[in-house]
Amino acid sequence: MDLQIALLLGQDGIVNGAVYGLMALALVLVFSVTRVIFIPQGEFVAFAALSMAMMQAGRTPASLWLLLALAAVVLAVEAWRAQRGATVDWKSTLLWCVGCPAGAGALVAMRPEGQALQALATLLLITPLGPLLYRLAYRPLARATVLVLLIVSVALHGVMVGLGLLFFGAEGSRTTAFSELRMDVGGLSITGQSLVVVGTALALVVAMFVFFERSIVGKALRATAMNRVGARLMGIPTELSGDLCFALAGLIGAVAGLLVAPITTVYYDTGFLIGLKGFVAAIVGGLASYPLALAGALLVGQLEAFASFWSSAFKEVLVFTLIIPVLWWRSLRSHHVEDEE
Repeated sequence: MDLQIALLLGQDGIVNGAVYGLMALALVLVFSVTRVIFIPQGEFVAFAALSMAMMQAGRTPASLWLLLALAAVVLAVEAWRAQRGATVDWKSTLLWCVGCPAGAGALVAMRPEGQALQALATLLLITPLGPLLYRLAYRPLARATVLVLLIVSVALHGVMVGLGLLFFGAEGSRTTAFSELRMDVGGLSITGQSLVVVGTALALVVAMFVFFERSIVGKALRATAMNRVGARLMGIPTELSGDLCFALAGLIGAVAGLLVAPITTVYYDTGFLIGLKGFVAAIVGGLASYPLALAGALLVGQLEAFASFWSSAFKEVLVFTLIIPVLWWRSLRSHHVEDEE
């Protein structure tokens, strides 16, 4: 390996690490607020990429039918809850079940031809899937153990993958790049799409930092993550916090899908591996620290890039093996007190 090859691998590692960093941020956000290890996070990536590809091919994205079906089911469930005397926030319900699907459907019906409008339509299609899935699958089990919520996530992942195969088929798709720029810096070829991926990821990370540090809603989410009961006693609607964090997870997954689609061919099940590598990065951060999760994502990206050069057949094994020393180190630093029988 010479210096030029090392630089190329390092560039690939940074680009991949930026995508895994977005996945890790979404996973840490959802887990800290709702205690859900959201395994289907990767499906947002695949659905967004394939929806964008279908729109660029002049077809109606199949994710629109999934969004409309989920919205109808959730609206029926909320009406049933209201009939039984439960308190229902109809403003947020109508936003996720009526407003967002109607906006997405109207934009898709216009057959947008510009890449910016197609990306906007994709974001409107995928983002509401987060809160709708939360209301349907997780909110009724809000007080369940982490293990039960994990089992629900595994089941939901299987359902989402099956729906992806049904809606999008087994063929892979790739979208056009957001930038065709190519430049040579010191013998290193840098593509515009790579700059778009890294720049968008950095912008989204900064936007999330400002959101959590400066806005009232962001501070409410942080309070819910630190102490859910205390936040409820202070008047923070924790159920709406779940809606919001899942919406952010859907938005982040959709952005990641748009960034990945021009780089690699995306299939209906591609999102699982992307989400799993993001989960490895989140584990490095202890499913609690955003900066450590981002650092873990860069580590995963670099490890994957250099492993693909030295032993491409075992690159996935090497990446997932990273969990073992991290968990071993954390087990040594943690102090558990066993209950007396």
